[in-house]
Amino acid sequence: MNDEAFVSDTLKRAAGERAAALVTDGMKLGLGSGSTAAHFVAALGERVREGLQVVGVPTSEATREQAEREGIPLTTLDETPELDLTIDGADEIDEDLRLIKGGGGAHLREKIVASASRRMIVIADGSKRVQTLGRFPLPIEVVPFGLRATEIAITKLVESLGLEGELRLRKAADGSTYVTDGGHYILDAHLGRIDKPNVLASTLNNIPGVVEHGLFIGLATGAILATGEGLVELGQV
Repeated sequence: MNDEAFVSDTLKRAAGERAAALVTDGMKLGLGSGSTAAHFVAALGERVREGLQVVGVPTSEATREQAEREGIPLTTLDETPELDLTIDGADEIDEDLRLIKGGGGAHLREKIVASASRRMIVIADGSKRVQTLGRFPLPIEVVPFGLRATEIAITKLVESLGLEGELRLRKAADGSTYVTDGGHYILDAHLGRIDKPNVLASTLNNIPGVVEHGLFIGLATGAILATGEGLVELGQV
């Protein structure tokens, strides 16, 4: 790990530890996915081993495996449909706590879990804070059936909203089509900027074949951002 990566990882760990300190005995938690959320799960596991009583709903198979290694008791949304708090990362966050998520492909489960929670706190390094969403490609999860028709419909919608960019089918490391935990594909929309994310979020959901997208609007209640100057908190943490 080079010096820059070490510093970034240290900052992410600081955000994860701060988020873990928000957890109180008896909480029902959503456990997020990704590199920053992994630090939260690790810090939470340490508190659990010290006697903290919680249960968690993981948002991905990778998070489930980590939580099991950490000894965190797990549940499901069927067993525990209402959660107290979800801690998760973000690929981008703006000043209104609107997010782009899904760089790791888990945004469908992440959004379901966040929607079932009274509070969602985002943890991320400060580079994820932006004035306008869209520099990070927007993941759009789609069913494999009728992929080309769905892609055309998304392209027409994007153009009708005055946006420009390329849709790219996400590939796995071996070059095959990336498949989500739910068995779907992801089209990454390289839009550059999204001036009206609320409008795009609501209209994307109207396209048959679109399962979910990575715009999280009105879900995050606060954020903990790790910067070179220390932790910065947004909203209600």
